[in-house]
Amino acid sequence: MSKDFRGYVCPMNYVHTRLTLDELAAGEILEVWVDHGEPETSVPQSLTRDGFLVLSVTDLTDGSGVAIRVRS
Repeated sequence: MSKDFRGYVCPMNYVHTRLTLDELAAGEILEVWVDHGEPETSVPQSLTRDGFLVLSVTDLTDGSGVAIRVRS
């Protein structure tokens, strides 16, 4: 599943990511798109702190942000 949270101000991008993860079954993979800057570091850090496994953080091909892949 993929979700686009670009344009959301911190911490709302993380809040939406967390709510989406809570809807998934254990082990499912979620890819979220967030803006460059603070979200690209704070969202993965918060996910890791909360016990989720961040699989990757990669630049989006159009340069508009990053894709964060996380296991629920």
